[in-house]
Amino acid sequence: MSMSSSILFNCKPGSLLCSSTSSFLFKFKFPASSQCSPLPTVEFHATTPRASTHTHNHISIENESSSESAASTSTSRRRALVFVAATTTPLLLLFNHEAFAVGLATTTSENYLLIKEEVRKVLSKAKAAGVLRLVFHDAGTFDMDENSGGMNGSIVYELDRPENAGLKKPMKILEKAKTEVDAVKPVSWADMIAVAGAEAVSLCGGPTIRVPLGRLDSMEPDPEGKLPQESLDAPGLKQSFQRKGLSTQELVALSGAHTLGSKGFGNPTVFDNSYFKILLQKPWTSSGGMASMIGLPSDRALTDDNECLRWITKYAENQSMFFEDFKNAYTKLVNSGAKWKSM
Repeated sequence: MSMSSSILFNCKPGSLLCSSTSSFLFKFKFPASSQCSPLPTVEFHATTPRASTHTHNHISIENESSSESAASTSTSRRRALVFVAATTTPLLLLFNHEAFAVGLATTTSENYLLIKEEVRKVLSKAKAAGVLRLVFHDAGTFDMDENSGGMNGSIVYELDRPENAGLKKPMKILEKAKTEVDAVKPVSWADMIAVAGAEAVSLCGGPTIRVPLGRLDSMEPDPEGKLPQESLDAPGLKQSFQRKGLSTQELVALSGAHTLGSKGFGNPTVFDNSYFKILLQKPWTSSGGMASMIGLPSDRALTDDNECLRWITKYAENQSMFFEDFKNAYTKLVNSGAKWKSM
C-alpha cells in the first residue's frame, strides 16, 4: 500500500531546538511506499517554560488522527524522537568538523604569514642564493630506498661537513628570524628553511611558492654522502635524483636555481630562465677567460644528455613553464622525507 505521512516540528521561541526569537516549523516526510501501517502526521512542539505554572519543560506530541490507538501514538512518539536524534546528530558533528577545519586553516595561515614577515626582515637579494642553498642541502639528503634524510632541519648538525661550507652565514641570518617567530609560536627549522627558500625565490622575481607547515625536526644529523656530487655526469645525476623520488624534468627544473648566485648564469640576484639560455650557448667550451669558469661540472653535464637537453630548451624558450615546473618541484623537494606533526 502506497501512503505518505509526515512529522511536523514546530520550534517556538526560547525552545531547546531554536536559538532565534522566531518560530519555525519543520516537516519531514517518510517514504511514500511502506509495508507497515500508515503513520499519522505528528506535530512536535518545544515550548518555553513558564515558572508560574510549570516546574518542568514539556514536549508534547499531538496525534491529529483520533482514530489511532494509544499504542500507535506511543509508537509514533518513539519514532519521532528517534528521527530527531538521527537527523540532528550528523548535523552537529558536521558543524563541529567544519569549525575545527576553519580554525586550523586560520591558525596555519597566521603562522605562515608570521614566518614570511620575519624572513623578509632579514633577507635581501644578495643573501637569497645562500638561503636557497640551505634548502637544497637539507632536503637533498633524502634517500627513498633507505627512508632517511630529507627536509628535517638536520642541516643544523651538518654545517661542518665539507659539502656545506659557507652555509653558516645564511643559517645565522635565519636564526634571527626564527627567534622572533619562536617568541610567538615555535616553528621547526625544517619549516623555517622551506619557507625562507621560497621567499628567496619570490624576492628575486621568481614564482610565488606556498609550502605547507608542520614538519618535525630531526634530533641528529643525516647520513653522510647523500648529496649529489658536483662531479657527476648526466646519467649519475639522473640516478641520484631518482633515488630521491625526483624525475629528470624535476632535476632540470631544480637546477635552474643556479641562476642565483655567483656561478655565472646571468644576474646573480635575479631569478629567471637565464640559466637555461646560457647552458645552450655552452660558453665553457671557449678557450680560456672567465667563460670557462661558468657553472659547475654537473651543470655542464646536463647538456650532454638528450632528455635533459629537451627540458633545457623548453625552459630557455618559455620562462612561465620553468616557473611553474620549478614551483612544483620545489614543493615536492621540501616535502621529501619530512615527518609531520599530527593534527
